Amino acid sequence: MKNKHIIFMTFFAALILASCKKDSFLNRYPLSDISPQNFFKNETDLQIYCNQYYSTLPVQNFVNADDDSDDKANASINSYLAGTSTVPTTGGGWNFGFIRTCNFFLANYSKATISDDIKNIYVGETLFFRANDFWGKVKTFGDVPYVNKYIVDTSKSVLYGTRMPHKQVMDSVLKDINFAVAHLPVDAPDGRLNKYMALALKARICLWEGTYRKYFGVGDETIYLQQATDAAEQIMASGQFDIYSTGNPQSDYYNLFIQDELQGNPEAIMPMRYLTTVLTNNFDRQLGEAGDGYSKDFARSFLCTDGKPTSLSSLYKGDNTPDDEATNRDPRYKQQIATRGFDFLNGDIITLPRIGTSVTSTGYQPIKGRSSSLAAWNAGQSTFDVFIFRYAETLLIEAEAKAELGLCTQTVLDNTINKLRDRVGMPHMIIASLVKDPKSDFPALPVLIDEIRRERRIELGSEGFRFDDMHRWHAGTLINNSETALGMKLTPALRAQYPADQVSNIVVDVNNYIKVYPGITRTWNDKLYLNPLPIQELTLNPNLKQNPGW
Repeated sequence: MKNKHIIFMTFFAALILASCKKDSFLNRYPLSDISPQNFFKNETDLQIYCNQYYSTLPVQNFVNADDDSDDKANASINSYLAGTSTVPTTGGGWNFGFIRTCNFFLANYSKATISDDIKNIYVGETLFFRANDFWGKVKTFGDVPYVNKYIVDTSKSVLYGTRMPHKQVMDSVLKDINFAVAHLPVDAPDGRLNKYMALALKARICLWEGTYRKYFGVGDETIYLQQATDAAEQIMASGQFDIYSTGNPQSDYYNLFIQDELQGNPEAIMPMRYLTTVLTNNFDRQLGEAGDGYSKDFARSFLCTDGKPTSLSSLYKGDNTPDDEATNRDPRYKQQIATRGFDFLNGDIITLPRIGTSVTSTGYQPIKGRSSSLAAWNAGQSTFDVFIFRYAETLLIEAEAKAELGLCTQTVLDNTINKLRDRVGMPHMIIASLVKDPKSDFPALPVLIDEIRRERRIELGSEGFRFDDMHRWHAGTLINNSETALGMKLTPALRAQYPADQVSNIVVDVNNYIKVYPGITRTWNDKLYLNPLPIQELTLNPNLKQNPGW
């Protein structure tokens, strides 16, 4: 199953790139040129049509991921969090062309002279992608127009109606993804989407929607939280996936993200494969030039090796030096943040954090997905595979959804959170032993949910989930914490170890923490939970109303 899937993904990604250079099905036959009477005849036609969806898969990319959250403070300030974003004239993600592509298929697939079971596989693919697209629009804009049928006459009033309420759109999204789960095969014969991939997307969507409904007070959250756990548990019960480990807690987590081949990796529910001369990427080089940096707040959130937060652990040595700060911490600290001894590139060993360079803005240099390989450093030549759906995320979804439902037992934690901790040799999370962190980002939250959120933050660092998490938890105000825009402590003694010209322009606060944006204070505005609609769309359709605050 996995071999075939990865081969298909590689082929299809290469097909997309090639289509820019030569005539192909995807650009020879726009919807307006496809004749349903002459196409949609057999399974091959349905398969070829559905190929075009795969370019929209949420492929993991660590480059600048989570720069729009409290986890990062990139050298280039995020305009959204800085409050300098403006209403776009056009674009901004307000595009329903892909939805129309899906609806065109749904209007015509039944013409194929094949069994309903085979047809429904491709309907399942279509609804998987339509569900993901509508969910993305809901996260971005809130209420959105919902059109679930192909409109031939684009002047019809249905295209100029009002926006459907968020909850109604998401109820339709759930129906779509449930159809995909029910009709996609367990073992896709040619490597296309399968049941477990659909379940992974369902779990992700349902956790987001369930917690959004709870923390925004819109109600009806229970069904989504239950659906999230049901989906996660089906994946867990399949026996096909596990947490990657070779028994080396000091390197397994880091090595998971610099693999040339995720084929056969037990953690890969859905991987994206890159191969020399077929399809490569530039991620490794970009990660070494991104000017990125984890925030002080993110660095502080790592537990100590006794399983306690820094505010409660006697093992915490403080942060007066980078070495002290990294000592006795969750091993994922040194496997996500460059510390003394990290090989930046082919023997270029880090001794001091590379403050004052283009490598990092805060001193906490992200190294997830970053290797020392010269081959991967060559522009556009990296063949490191990446995840689309990772089993660790599924386990985190199960733990959080169960906790939100009040059903998280020690057995649940042992089957989820503690499997992640076992990989890195951290003590298990024991419900009876949990103590509230006095410096918690969520002081009013029950300690169990609080610590599950911490585990999610650490395990999924730099994977692009953090702003979505802040959104669904109604927690945008986290960026008001000054530590989210601070870097590591640059004491006079540490500053003296650098060339003067390298650190001369670095500004620190009264406690010697690097101020990434001197003179700028990031302040949350609730309008930021939703993006603005483009001016042109409001002009074309008077029934659309701008999102609050924009």
